[in-house]
Amino acid sequence: MIIITPSDIVLDMGNKKKVLFSGIQPSGVLHIGNFLGAIKQWVPMQDEVDEAIYCVVDLHAITVPQDPKELKENILKTTATYIACGIDPKKSSIFVQSTRPEHTEMTWLLNCHASIGELSRMTQFKDKTVSGKEQASTIGLFDYPILMASDILLYQSTHVPVGDDQKQHVELARNIAQRINNKYGEIFTLPEPVIKKSVARVMGLDDPTKKMSKSAGSGLNYIALDDGADDIKRKITKAVTDSGSEVKSGPDKPALTNLLNIYSEFSGKSVTDIEVEFAGKGYGEFKSSLAEVIIESLKPIQKKYEEVISDKAGLIKILNTGTEKIAPIAHKTLRELKEKIGLGL
Repeated sequence: MIIITPSDIVLDMGNKKKVLFSGIQPSGVLHIGNFLGAIKQWVPMQDEVDEAIYCVVDLHAITVPQDPKELKENILKTTATYIACGIDPKKSSIFVQSTRPEHTEMTWLLNCHASIGELSRMTQFKDKTVSGKEQASTIGLFDYPILMASDILLYQSTHVPVGDDQKQHVELARNIAQRINNKYGEIFTLPEPVIKKSVARVMGLDDPTKKMSKSAGSGLNYIALDDGADDIKRKITKAVTDSGSEVKSGPDKPALTNLLNIYSEFSGKSVTDIEVEFAGKGYGEFKSSLAEVIIESLKPIQKKYEEVISDKAGLIKILNTGTEKIAPIAHKTLRELKEKIGLGL
């Protein structure tokens, strides 16, 4: 089973209400990188904050082409995955981004307080566009960080658990919030990114220099949360390794470091303890054990997922309840911002 360890980041805001916000795109394939880098840390944090809000960010998803029918299905699949991994609808609000129109309205207002230069410096936009072909990218992809800032600021979020590749986006949200607060008076809470250092970024099995991604060209890049035992064994067996045969982490061993980090997160053992366990043993024995650890860890998640996804009406009810619960927060923040700016009569 998966050992959920306490967060290694203390969520300390004094007496201020602690509000956590995070989300994942409903892209259809959620993998162990999504789980280890995000959802796993969300679970214990539900009990560490006053308000936990988890969003299925479908508006972010359409910054690249989507099949409408598949997108609708993937929204429910992502919701089911949240719950299967341990997000409790009784403790947390789960909702779909597009069901709250405040997100898009807030985005326009924030756009008017952000610069093209700031967005041009966002590394994720550069990573997602082919060099020299930025002109062919959509405005939505370019403006993605502002929509993310809206997501965060609407709910007066104090903590935003993200991978280290998203830290820059949270910092942009802070900068825009501070700019607006300085100009119009205190409106927004300044959010803090929460990054679990041990798995800040899970790298691809076929290329440890790049983040594990569902959009990778090869299915050997990632292990999906619904992969069966045979697929997991095959992918781990084919995972690239470093030169030599010692099971050891280090700057000169990016592939082994990545695999050891994954092993550590699923087993609850420290990387050092795993290195000691496999001292004198080869990559083959290490990979075989890693595959078994992942298989056994994912079994309860997969079982729970099948139970939850079979009740689509129940999932829709959970989402409707979530959006109704957080609506007053979003509405209040947006109304206050518009009044301070001078919009409306």
